Amino acid sequence: MRLNELHAPEGARHAKKRVGRGIGSGHGKTAGRGTKGQGARSGGNVRPGFEGGQMPITRRLPKRGFKNPNHKEYVAVNVGRLERFDAGTVVTPQLLLQERVVSRLADGIKILGGGEISKPLTVQAAAFSETAAAKIAAAGGKAEVI
Repeated sequence: MRLNELHAPEGARHAKKRVGRGIGSGHGKTAGRGTKGQGARSGGNVRPGFEGGQMPITRRLPKRGFKNPNHKEYVAVNVGRLERFDAGTVVTPQLLLQERVVSRLADGIKILGGGEISKPLTVQAAAFSETAAAKIAAAGGKAEVI
C-alpha cells in the first residue's frame, strides 16, 4: 500500500445533487422547492426555531432557577496536596498550575482542609476553609488571601 494507491471505498463518495437542470434530471422546474411560497423564493426561508406561528418550544417551556452573574468558581485543593513542596516555599496559584496540582485556575484557588501538612509553607490563594487555615498555621506556615 502506497500513498498514490489510496482511494475511498466504493460508495463512499457521492456526486452532488444538481437541481434545476431540466425535466430529465428528475429535479428540474421547481428544483425540489415546491410551488410558490416563502421556501420557494430566493433567500426566503424561516429562521431557526420558527414553528409556523405556533408558540415555539423555547417559549412554551417554563423558566427554572437563577444564574448568579457574580458567581465565583474556585478550584479546590486539599492541604494534603501541598505536602510535596519544600519547607519555606511560597505556594502561589501559578506554582500549583506549573506543578500540575491543578489543571486550571478559573476564578481562583480555594484551599480545603483535607489531609495533613507538616511543613511551614506560605500559601497564597483566593480563599481558605477554616480547617485549612488552622492546619497551615499549626504547621508554622501562613495562609494569605490574594
